[in-house]
Amino acid sequence: MRVLIVEDEARLAATLQDLLEMDGYTADVSHDGESGLDNALTSIYDVILLDVMLPKINGFEVLRRLRAEGNATPVLMLTARSEVTDKVQGLDCGADYYLTKPFEPRELLACVRALTRRSPELRNTETLTCGDLILEQSTFTLSCAERSVRLSRKEFDMLEMLMLNQGLVLTKEKLLLKVWGYESEAEDNNVEVYISFLRRKLEHLHSRAKITTLRMAGYSLVQGEDPA
Repeated sequence: MRVLIVEDEARLAATLQDLLEMDGYTADVSHDGESGLDNALTSIYDVILLDVMLPKINGFEVLRRLRAEGNATPVLMLTARSEVTDKVQGLDCGADYYLTKPFEPRELLACVRALTRRSPELRNTETLTCGDLILEQSTFTLSCAERSVRLSRKEFDMLEMLMLNQGLVLTKEKLLLKVWGYESEAEDNNVEVYISFLRRKLEHLHSRAKITTLRMAGYSLVQGEDPA
């Protein structure tokens, strides 16, 4: 899962990024409200950590604009302010939770876990399915009947994205942003390589599910047909 950190204090942002990545998340950082809003509007993030006091656009306004665009990504607001009025304002703008600095790392991670469970497609489940495929999110294991394989992190992130959107066409740009991040220098051929890796694994598992290519559009995971 991918987390966006919008925090102008460089040292704190780096600490948060390290903390999240050690706990298995992929984390990107924006250091001002303007770039944070631009990144958040890509809709590639599962959770957003949003500071209140930010350059260019403050956190309240970032959140207000994000919700006005229909983006429902869970948001955890981070602030040194402890006044009730500030918390009320943040919640009224659309925040899902409010954490006052300084906070314990364990509390932050618990909040992030709680917010990811609020996403409809991730709630109350440790597995994703598509036809005869089962993806174990806690172990990166993909199985079909009696066969199973362990996926690399990027294979897992890409297949998770395809399974959450099965039957829909995902563009290379969308997959690049979700799997490699907003500031990555990865290119279209990186997506092609990992799609090839995943297709080989589906063949190895003897799965009926297929990753189809729609020329000039993107990729789609489909369940496949039952044998006659």
